[in-house]
Amino acid sequence: MEATITKTNPLGTERVGKLMMRYAVPSIISIVVNSLYNMVDQVFIGQGVKATFIHYYLSNVVLALGFMFGDGAAAFMSLHLGKKEPEKAAKGIGNMVAIVIGTGIVLMILFELFLTPLCRLFGATDNVLPYALDYGRIIVLGFPFSIICSAFGSPIRADGRPKISMVGLLIGCATNMILDPIFIFVCGWGVKGAAWATILGQVLNALYFIMCLFQFKTIKIKKEYFIPDIKVVGNIASLGTSSLISQIASVFVIAIMNNMLVKYGAVSKYGADIPLAALGVTMKVSQLITGVTLGIASGVQPILGYNYGSRQHDRVKSTLKWSLILGTAIMFAALFIFQVFPEQIIGIFGQESDLYVEFAVKCFRIYLLACFMIPSGAVVGIFFQAIGKPIPAAALTLSRQIILLIPAMLILGYTMGVEGILWAGPFSDALSGIIALITVKVFWKRIFENKGQKETAGR
Repeated sequence: MEATITKTNPLGTERVGKLMMRYAVPSIISIVVNSLYNMVDQVFIGQGVKATFIHYYLSNVVLALGFMFGDGAAAFMSLHLGKKEPEKAAKGIGNMVAIVIGTGIVLMILFELFLTPLCRLFGATDNVLPYALDYGRIIVLGFPFSIICSAFGSPIRADGRPKISMVGLLIGCATNMILDPIFIFVCGWGVKGAAWATILGQVLNALYFIMCLFQFKTIKIKKEYFIPDIKVVGNIASLGTSSLISQIASVFVIAIMNNMLVKYGAVSKYGADIPLAALGVTMKVSQLITGVTLGIASGVQPILGYNYGSRQHDRVKSTLKWSLILGTAIMFAALFIFQVFPEQIIGIFGQESDLYVEFAVKCFRIYLLACFMIPSGAVVGIFFQAIGKPIPAAALTLSRQIILLIPAMLILGYTMGVEGILWAGPFSDALSGIIALITVKVFWKRIFENKGQKETAGR
């Protein structure tokens, strides 16, 4: 079958506000549900909670590559559909599928072989290591399915089916939530049961996405499109670079942060394990909330890409503006919750000791103090990615995670001890958000200076 557009794409004609609601809400639910996968395990397994934190960071490597190929393919697809080039869009999706599946298998083998040193790298202490290995030897088997779950959702959204993408993740999370208590308590499998529940959820999610692969509305995929083309794969990877950097940088930062928490925590009254677990809970909860903001940004990516490709620049500007406003407002509300109700949030994950609660409260009130600036960096970064400008997108991602956060942790950790690591969070969030807004202002005229652009009512 030929790769042709089957009907008029609403991304270029439907009211922007309605499109944002249609795409952003399922995307928000998808990202929040994805964050729940490992969090569900932590609620149930109690003493093994630190082990899941270790593999949460390890799994981010898999998610990073999945997001790179998935988000890159979605941007590639949207831009070419906007240019009325459906065959190129279809070839990009076929190439993405082949690369994602191959990458998942390779990662499963490598991580299984080097699991022990990797657990040590991400901060597993002698007390935590046995739990981390029990959980990890099983969870790694699900990486080929996990990468499919993280990659396939974005192209499905770009095809105009955001609800379908959401349903896949809901299937996986529901399976995990149902099987967790059964495997952990009824079967008595402990952390191993939590791992098996997670994998089975990912398997069902992946199978659902694979079925959806053959039901695209805007393109038709030929068999030959599954043969990787170096140029196409390169373009997809380039467009998805900021997604890769965001996840990989997060893993790199966490590796440094965890080891610093253990080092400075050991010479404080909290000890080595409390800071590791407390900040782990804080970051998981914050990711759940910031997932709303990231869901908005990811959800509007097809709208931005399609309309930029078709040169309907007023629709691009309107989408960007409202994404920033909504994301920032949501994170101000989150800031209020983090500052006023930290103990109630911590209680969901169990209260191991008074010292643990004390440090966890500090984590919420200090580390997340400037979380309202996160949407600026996230939305602007995905904006650049969506319009086919990966270099500024990648640079903005690097500014928060690598250029600002790591030096701040090293300096403040050295001068203030374990609490200094917490203060590095608001410093990098605030400054990176400001840099993002300045960057988009500097590039604004250059982005929209293309001749022949069409201006239409996008409100």
